[in-house]
Amino acid sequence: MQSFEIDKTDLLRIKTALEGDDAELETVLKEYHASEIAILFEKLPQEDKERIINILPTDVASDVIAEMDEEHRPGELLINLDPEKRSEIVEELDYDDATDIISQLEEHEQQEILEDIDQEDASSIRALLSYDENTAGGLMNSALICVNINSDKKDALDEIIRQSEEMEEFYTIYVVDDYKTLQGIVSIKNVIKAHADARIRDIYKGDPVYVKADLDQEEVARLISQYNLTAIPVVDDNMTLLGRITVDDIIDVMEQESTEDMLKISGVSEDEELSGNWKEAVKSRLPWLVINLATAYLAASIIRHFGSTVSQLPRIAAYMTIIAGMGGNAATQALAVTVRRISLSDLTDNQAYNTVLKEFLVGLLNGAANGLVVFCIALFYDADPMLGLVLFLAMTGNLVIAGLTGATIPLVLKRVGIDPAVASSIIITTFTDCAGFLLPLWLATNLLLHHH
Repeated sequence: MQSFEIDKTDLLRIKTALEGDDAELETVLKEYHASEIAILFEKLPQEDKERIINILPTDVASDVIAEMDEEHRPGELLINLDPEKRSEIVEELDYDDATDIISQLEEHEQQEILEDIDQEDASSIRALLSYDENTAGGLMNSALICVNINSDKKDALDEIIRQSEEMEEFYTIYVVDDYKTLQGIVSIKNVIKAHADARIRDIYKGDPVYVKADLDQEEVARLISQYNLTAIPVVDDNMTLLGRITVDDIIDVMEQESTEDMLKISGVSEDEELSGNWKEAVKSRLPWLVINLATAYLAASIIRHFGSTVSQLPRIAAYMTIIAGMGGNAATQALAVTVRRISLSDLTDNQAYNTVLKEFLVGLLNGAANGLVVFCIALFYDADPMLGLVLFLAMTGNLVIAGLTGATIPLVLKRVGIDPAVASSIIITTFTDCAGFLLPLWLATNLLLHHH
């Protein structure tokens, strides 16, 4: 959605048009897609947004509000509109979008909006509001097309035509029995191709992939991508068909989940929205930085312990930082891959073991390769093959430790029920920093100084 970049000229055009009359503004707005207007809204004050929404045709206005990011508060924009315009927009919205937007508002504001709109729309939205927003129920749209398993071709087509009036597009037709229990799916193509006297029960496909309303949204995303679906039906415990989740809703979920994981890996909590203020940022990051400070002291105490080695061999200090830094990078790579694997599926013991083994081997090979480079540099600059050997062993050792901790720690945290994306990076930095200082210093003390 965000491929459209706002450049200064677009913003200037809109702002200039806002100074003119409505007709002029309308002409300029016609050149922009709803999602582009939604992005432009991020830069405009509230009264300008309201004026634009009032000028736009209802179908475009509802698309703009649906495309707005949650943090730019589309709900507030809705509640401030003239009740008649507001009701038109809400009735035009898909139920799932309407629910997402209305759920951001206070209870009394929600009631105010729902009391003004069409009875049937209101009861569908009320039903969706009762689900947790991060579950299948919170994502689903209750508008769908379903036909009875006992109907014949003509009745089925009439039903499809009648139900599709309200819908922009549909991919799948759901087959239900008299009690609205999900039986399967049928494609519009098969209904059209069927003989005039065919019944739905002869052409439908049973045993569909479905999700329960309380399933977590990450799981829903996994199923949709695993089975390459464009939509997935949502049912309750009695297999009664409640709604459907379409792939466009899932793309938003994946975006949201990957942003969350990226922020967590950096030690930023998800309470801190990307556009949050400085107080929230400090509150969510400071505790992790304090923990980090403590671990940095641990690494520093290692250097202090080997003080005499550092004073006898000042060269080693420069190399230590390289080895510790390389370890940190390698561990972050192993961590990212492992956290990604965990988030895609819960690993079995065997898969977990293989993941750790793989990262051990990768660490060993990458460590040896980088170790050789450092060995050559030590030969070239310091003409000291023993120093080269110390650095080779330290680099290989630290990259092995990096691979092992990067893979093991998220798996262990997952087992004990801590979110691996949050806590892993702090623990792993501790390991690679300490090992990055300890290995070269200990090896130098025992091989070089005793040797010399």
